[in-house]
Amino acid sequence: MQQRRLGEAPPPELLDPAERMSVDELRALQLERLQWTLRHAYENVPFYRQSFDAHGVHPDDCRELADLAKFPTTSKADLRDNYPFGMFAVPQDQVRRIHASSGTTGRPTVVGYTERDIDTWATVMARSIRAAGGRPGHKVHNAYGYGLFTGGLGAHYGIEKLGATAIPVSGGMTPRQVQLIQDFRPEIIMLTPSYMLTLIDEFEKQGLDPAASSLQVGIFGAEPWTEQMRCEIEDRMDMHAVDIYGLSEVMGPGVSQECVETKDGLHIWEDHFYPEVIDPIGVDGGGVPMREGEEGELLFTSLTKEALPIIRYRTRDLTRLLPGTARPGMRRMQKITGRSDDMIILRGVNVFPTQIEEVVLRTAGLAPHFQLVLTTEGRMDALTVRVEARPDCPPARRAAATAELVSGIKENVGVTVACEVVDPETLERSVGKLQRLKDQRTAR
Repeated sequence: MQQRRLGEAPPPELLDPAERMSVDELRALQLERLQWTLRHAYENVPFYRQSFDAHGVHPDDCRELADLAKFPTTSKADLRDNYPFGMFAVPQDQVRRIHASSGTTGRPTVVGYTERDIDTWATVMARSIRAAGGRPGHKVHNAYGYGLFTGGLGAHYGIEKLGATAIPVSGGMTPRQVQLIQDFRPEIIMLTPSYMLTLIDEFEKQGLDPAASSLQVGIFGAEPWTEQMRCEIEDRMDMHAVDIYGLSEVMGPGVSQECVETKDGLHIWEDHFYPEVIDPIGVDGGGVPMREGEEGELLFTSLTKEALPIIRYRTRDLTRLLPGTARPGMRRMQKITGRSDDMIILRGVNVFPTQIEEVVLRTAGLAPHFQLVLTTEGRMDALTVRVEARPDCPPARRAAATAELVSGIKENVGVTVACEVVDPETLERSVGKLQRLKDQRTAR
């Protein structure tokens, strides 16, 4: 693949000092910063003072990192209950920026940043882009949404901090995106993986070969995606596809990053974010960390945030913690392939959209564009998978592809579903975070 020139590890002199720390040095730094964070939250956020007191713990009880497990978890509901600024730990005149979630399921979660927080965010984003293959002087096509969503501005400040050139395109206007890529010739693109598929389709619609573009690395985040999706993008674009992770409540994008030279999970920037994995069932305000390598729900505690410290935040993302590789001192998190709150329980079987995605992408003739429709049949829930045929899939192949998809989902996921193969460009396209699930069940 002649385009893939950005797949090498950065030379040691380009790494931040934290990336070169030993495990012992990092753990000592984490403990110092964790103790500061717990005191900062307890002294300045009434919610945390009340929560700690209710659980019979005090910041002074944290004498080693393992003591963090004594403290209560924080949920998205806690942030919503303290809307808009009740979780802030600094006076309003020290807040330099406010971001918020979309609030589509209720009140939005609001996050704030001091000047130092913004610089920290830019630093971890620059580190992430460099780990993905970016270097000073590269042009970065940033198609994450700008505004209250943290993706666009989070990436933008990191691009500039790295010394690269930001092209702040944001989302939407897909034909124009392709034209700008052709004209500006960026080496790197940042966006959701589902929107990357939309761009690839637009390249082909315009009669252009996606693999002939200038793009060498795609940094994809904001939604779970699978190894099959990585192969689809890399094969069609002839570029590296790497994962970035973050969430507004913890910082925004840049909490962890997949290194392009290994692509074996996302290294967590542990000098700023302390990870735990717990059993998501029956937490009840606590949550004992699981052993390294065991899958569970990911928790994060911020170590350096001033405006909005976050303690043991329940991300709802499912993963496992693993030893570091490309950055040996920092642990990796396995690629997120599901969330505890996007899980479908269908006739007693836990089903995640990414499990369906894996089967779709393995089925000849089917495109990676699909939709899950939940309905009610009698007293039972039913799931229909609507998926597009590839443009070169002959009509005679569709019936066979449908049967293979039904069989593959039954064999690999363990549920019986209905499948409908539709014409290309029939389903709604993503221009940001993709909503795969349409719940049309009747109330019972």
